[in-house]
Amino acid sequence: MKPSHEGPLTFSQVNADEALKAGLAKNRADVIDEIASSGIKGRGGAGFPTGTKWNLAAAAIAPQKYVVCNADEGEPGTFKDRVILDQYPDLVFAGMTIAGYAIGATKGILYLRAEYTYLVKSLKQALQQRRDAGLLGENIAGKKGLNFDIEIRMGSGAYICGEETALIESLEGQRGEPRNRPPFPVDTGFFQRPTVVNNVETLAWCACIMAKGSDWFKGYGTNVSTGLKLFSISGDCQRPGVYELPLGITVADLLIEVGGEGAKAVQVGGAAGYCVPRSQFDRHITYEDVATGGSVIVFGPGRDMLYVARNFLEFFVEESCGQCTPCRDGNVKLLEGVVMLQQGKCSMSYLRELCALGETMQLASKCGLGQSSPNAFLSIVENFKDEIMGRVAMAPA
Repeated sequence: MKPSHEGPLTFSQVNADEALKAGLAKNRADVIDEIASSGIKGRGGAGFPTGTKWNLAAAAIAPQKYVVCNADEGEPGTFKDRVILDQYPDLVFAGMTIAGYAIGATKGILYLRAEYTYLVKSLKQALQQRRDAGLLGENIAGKKGLNFDIEIRMGSGAYICGEETALIESLEGQRGEPRNRPPFPVDTGFFQRPTVVNNVETLAWCACIMAKGSDWFKGYGTNVSTGLKLFSISGDCQRPGVYELPLGITVADLLIEVGGEGAKAVQVGGAAGYCVPRSQFDRHITYEDVATGGSVIVFGPGRDMLYVARNFLEFFVEESCGQCTPCRDGNVKLLEGVVMLQQGKCSMSYLRELCALGETMQLASKCGLGQSSPNAFLSIVENFKDEIMGRVAMAPA
C-alpha cells in the first residue's frame, strides 16, 4: 500500500501519452477486453464494471456516441478527483480518448463541478496542448480516421447531478433530475445517443491499465474488488489528505495510516455511506463489504453521533431534487425525528417507525440519492444505541 504522504501516487509514474498510444495499438475489442479483464469497477461509488459498460456502448448502433467524464465531485468529504484533475489531467483525457476509441465515439465532455471553476483555465490548456501534439482532435496519433475531441461543461452546484442520468439531463439544458431506467445511458444517453459516463478516477485508472496491463491492476485488491483506490480522508485524524491504498484494506489499517486509531466511528462513502462503529473496524473497504466512492470521515470519541446524523440529513433535505416522494418527504421526516430525539421528545415506537421509513426509502426512491440518504441515520441508530436510547422519550406510565 502506498499512502500519499509516503510517496507519489501511481498516476505520477504513468506517461499519459504512452498509455494512449498503447491503447490505440490494440483493436477496439481488445481494449475493452483488457479493461474487462482488469476487473475495474466505477470509482465514483456505484461500482458498475467498467468493461461491461464500454462493451454495451460499443455494441450500440448509432451515428454518434459520447464519452462523459463525471467530475461533479459533490459527495461530502470527497476531494480526490479535484487532485487528479489538478495534477494529472492528461491521464484523465487519455482515458477518455481510449474510451472514445473503444466504443466508437468522436465527442467527449468533461462535466466539471461548479465549485471547480478555478481549474478550467489549466484544463483547457492541457486540452489544447494535446490537440497541438496530435493526441486529440482529428487523426489522433497518426491513426487515420480516428477523431475524438473533448469539451468542458460546467455543472450548476447540484448534488443530484452526480447521478449519471441527472448529469445527462443537465448537459441537455434541463433541470438535473434522474431518468427512469431502462433505457440506460449506454443505449439512450446524451440527446438519446449511446453514452458512457465514467468517474474521473475511473478514467485515469483505465489509462494506467493500458500502460501497465490488466494483470498489474489485478495484483492489488481482492478477487471481487480489484486494484488501487484513492481515498479522501478527513475528520478527527492526524494526517488527513488523499491516500492511494488497495481495495480490501480494513478500516482499522486505514486508521493506522492516517493517525486515527482513537476513532469511535468512521463514515465510509460520504453522507450517502455507512457509519462503521469501532466494533466493526475489522471490516474491509470493498464493493462486497463497505463500499465507497472515496470519502472517509473519521469521528473521534468526543463526537455526538446524533448530531452527525442530523448534519447529513440536513444536507439531503437541501439536495433532494424533489422528484420522488420517498426521498423528498422521507428525508424531512427523518430529520424531524432526529431533532425530536435531540429534544428528548421522540418515543421508542416513533423511532421504530422512522427506521421503517428509512428502509422503505432505500427500496422505493427513484435514484441512488434517495436510496442511500437514510444509510447514515439507520447505521447510527443501529450501532450507537447507547447514545440514542438515552434521548428516547419515555412513554407515560
